[in-house]
Amino acid sequence: MPVRELTIGIVAGETSGDILGAGLIRALKARHPDARFVGVAGPLMQAEGCEAWFEMEELAVMGVVEVLERLPRLLKIRRELTQRFSELRPDVFVGIDAPDFNITLEGRLKQRGIRTIHYVSPSVWAWRQKRVFKIGKATDLVLAFLPFEKAFYDRFNVPCRFIGHTMADAMPLNPDKQAARRELGIAPDAQCLALLPGSRHAEVEMLSADFLKTALLLRERYPALEVVVPLVNAKRREQFERIKAEIAPDLPAHLLDGQARNAMYASDAALLASGTAALECMLAKCPMVVGYRMKPFTFWLAERLVKTDYVSLPNLLAGRELVTELLQHDCVPDKLADALMPLLQGGDEVERLKQTFLELHRQIRCGADEQAAQAVLELAQR
Repeated sequence: MPVRELTIGIVAGETSGDILGAGLIRALKARHPDARFVGVAGPLMQAEGCEAWFEMEELAVMGVVEVLERLPRLLKIRRELTQRFSELRPDVFVGIDAPDFNITLEGRLKQRGIRTIHYVSPSVWAWRQKRVFKIGKATDLVLAFLPFEKAFYDRFNVPCRFIGHTMADAMPLNPDKQAARRELGIAPDAQCLALLPGSRHAEVEMLSADFLKTALLLRERYPALEVVVPLVNAKRREQFERIKAEIAPDLPAHLLDGQARNAMYASDAALLASGTAALECMLAKCPMVVGYRMKPFTFWLAERLVKTDYVSLPNLLAGRELVTELLQHDCVPDKLADALMPLLQGGDEVERLKQTFLELHRQIRCGADEQAAQAVLELAQR
């Protein structure tokens, strides 16, 4: 009887999952060149040889109304995937992120005797903690980016492997600040502030005015202050430009298309919305202040649901307040400017902060693609 090649089922639901999936496929093919990968894949995964039964864009739906509109199609895709994977019986199924779609699919496949991995932990440690039981039933293993995530799963005896963060692998331990400045046209000795008001429409709408007013206050103190504003796409840029024309038409600022990482490398300090940007800023060794505001009811709800002491990943990683978080009523220009001023001035405390960022970077720089591949192979051989 011929031996079947290693077969991995894989479903990614958005661009970040496509990047992770492509890295995982590369690492697995390095050890098993004939391995077969099938499922739902984006262009990067397909370029690595993944056979796409459905295009990733079918799953990349944001917002309640949009999900409801597409729900019949999403449910049909999940039913078809359940049937096709049940017939194929891959050695392992890997659901990458997209927890609302993937965890149910993983559970159905596990019931049929297929080994399952969920890659990228949802924020169960922060809110809706009871989801951990559903995840435990649906998966044989969770692959977690961050050590405190593994500690959470360990409390509930859900198998979890800390593999480090792919972003920590991709970013240098000691970034070249002057090279980034040359690329962005910023003088070597200038003081520089990055403003990152978020990637979503609601964030940019809520935060941009106060971030711009903060920059104006800081320019009074530092008249030569350079301001860089990386914007995730043309829509967010247009939105930000409209708000800037109302709030700070005369503020000199470098508006960038993307290039958030370069802006962080180049800057002495950053003011940013919470989220992955805070982790990226830490890895760029750029001191930061996190400012965030939501609609009042949403914030009221979040205060009651969120179980962590901090919202930003650097603070969660450190288990203490490394970076200032100014949320909701505290997210106002005078408080934001006061918190940023010592970061722009530099000094021993700022150097100690950067050293802590470096230590945390090393802690989560573990070769995540290779670790994920090893976990898949170990489960396949059980």
